[in-house]
Order: sequence, then structure tokens, then C-alpha cells
Amino acid sequence: MGRVRKVLGRPLAIGVLVMAVVGAGLGLYWFQPWKLWQDETVREALPGATGTSAPPTTVPSPSASPASGPRTLASGQLISHEHATSGTVRLVRLADGSHVVRLENLDTSNGPDLRVWLSDAPVKEGTAGWRVFDDGEYVSLGRLKGNKGSQNYTVPADVDLSRYTSVSIWCDRFDVSFGAARLART
Repeated sequence: MGRVRKVLGRPLAIGVLVMAVVGAGLGLYWFQPWKLWQDETVREALPGATGTSAPPTTVPSPSASPASGPRTLASGQLISHEHATSGTVRLVRLADGSHVVRLENLDTSNGPDLRVWLSDAPVKEGTAGWRVFDDGEYVSLGRLKGNKGSQNYTVPADVDLSRYTSVSIWCDRFDVSFGAARLART
């Protein structure tokens, strides 16, 4: 009887060990916890801007032609949701008539599958705002380039900007906002 237990117990123990290793590997791949301690800093200049990437100190008059340079159409401050997030978001019309969403002085946690979304959802404080951005209409502008710094995201030409009122740093893997900003028209 003792020999039968040894023979049956060994494959079972090996099977459990293999399943635990595979489960741990899949968990690490899915959650990517090491990203919480890795920062990626991006310092992009605003396309078409001369000099520094800082926002202009004077706002161009509405009669200024688009060819005179980049013009901020809307802006807002990022608030924290799932992770501490800060920085400024600007919707900018470039001299050529195209648009970019610009994140300036962004500071958030790194995470798996982070995206920048234009959304029609209202920006809500606290946990009430964590999961609202995929409830309505949104446009993904691409993967977050870095969790720190200043960066630009091209808005597709066919997007009707009047339909979108907010920007979210969205974790597509876990369907949660890391942080968001309401876009106030300037």
C-alpha cells in the first residue's frame, strides 16, 4: 500500500508544481507588476512650435490665421483615478489644420496596456470616475508613450472634436482610468 501512494503521489505533486509555475508565469505576464517601479520619461516638443515645448504665454486672438502657429482649443488638469496622476492636457490645432492632444508634465504610474483616450464621458472625482470612459463614445489615440513628461498624440482627421469633452489615461487591460482631465474650451 505504501508503494502505491509513492507512485501516485509523485506525478500528482509534479503536476501541481507545473500548474503553479504556469499560473505564476501567466499572472506575471497579465499584471506586469514590475512596471509600477519602471518610469518612462518622454520629452516631445509641440509640433510646429519654435523654441521650448512650454505653452505660449499669450493666447492668439481668434482672428489669427491657423498658419500663424499652434493654437490651444481646450485644456484641463489631470485628476487621479486608479493611480496618482497629474499634469495638463491640451487640445491643440497645429498650423497645418491638424490636431493633437498634448500631455504636459504628465506624472502617473506605469502599467500594462495604457492608452490615451478622447471621450464624451464626464470626469468624476474618486472611484466614481474609474470606469466611466468606455461607457460612451471614445477614440483611442494610441499607447501611452511614457508615464512621465510631455508628449503628443495625433487626432485622426475624421474625428468630430465637438463630441469629446475629456481625455483619459486608460488601462485597456483592466478597463480602468489611471487619471483624466475635463477639456474646457478656451
